[in-house]
Amino acid sequence: MFDFLRVRYPAVRALFAQILALAVVALMLIVLLQLAGWRAPLWLAALLQGLCAAGLGQWLGLRRWWLLLNLAFVPALLALQARELPSAWFFGAFLFLLLINWNSVREQVPLYLSGARARRRLSEYLADQPADFRLVDLGCGLGGTLVHLARDYPQARLVGVETAPLVFLCAWLRCLPRRNCQVRYRSLWHEDLAPYDVAYCFLSPAPMAKLWAKVQGQMRPGSLLISNTFAVPGVPADEVIELHDWRQGRLLIWRR
Repeated sequence: MFDFLRVRYPAVRALFAQILALAVVALMLIVLLQLAGWRAPLWLAALLQGLCAAGLGQWLGLRRWWLLLNLAFVPALLALQARELPSAWFFGAFLFLLLINWNSVREQVPLYLSGARARRRLSEYLADQPADFRLVDLGCGLGGTLVHLARDYPQARLVGVETAPLVFLCAWLRCLPRRNCQVRYRSLWHEDLAPYDVAYCFLSPAPMAKLWAKVQGQMRPGSLLISNTFAVPGVPADEVIELHDWRQGRLLIWRR
């Protein structure tokens, strides 16, 4: 059962951690009440539940930002409830998170943003490409990588695809002034890779094997797949550029 949970969507694992932590803390507090007659304050119970949920989330392989959400979720609900906020606030917060993390629910791809160092090293690496090279950013996030490359390579043709609604809107607005750059509301699986010289991505381990099969089936010989941090299982990269950032990230490069 636990091995199954490790490969499911991050949202499912986070929910499982929350429910299990709630059960564990509730059982512990009931035992303390029965044996010692001690009733824990509500704020302490919420804090213990958050710590337990974060620990379980780490055990289930959740990324760092999911751990922070697990830690803060119940304490935040308790704090908001103490202020007697309208229930619409809770729905609004849930909707906001859903619009940002839609890919995490549907495609096991949370929102990862390429840092400044990754964008700079990627741009430097692409200097050997023809001036009018075509690049697609598969899951372009907020569009930072596209904007950086559009500035460095004004003759290149750059495309980003994104399906998290709010994230797409931000990327689309950022790229709108750039004539050589466009963002499409489209799944990466529905984007034909044949026209591109370079496919760049910063996804998660889950879709990399499937993406490699797509690259092999659609991209031309000599084209590049560049992945930020996440490797293709069983396929060594042709080149690796260490980023030396806090993520210990790398640019992994495969030639088709």
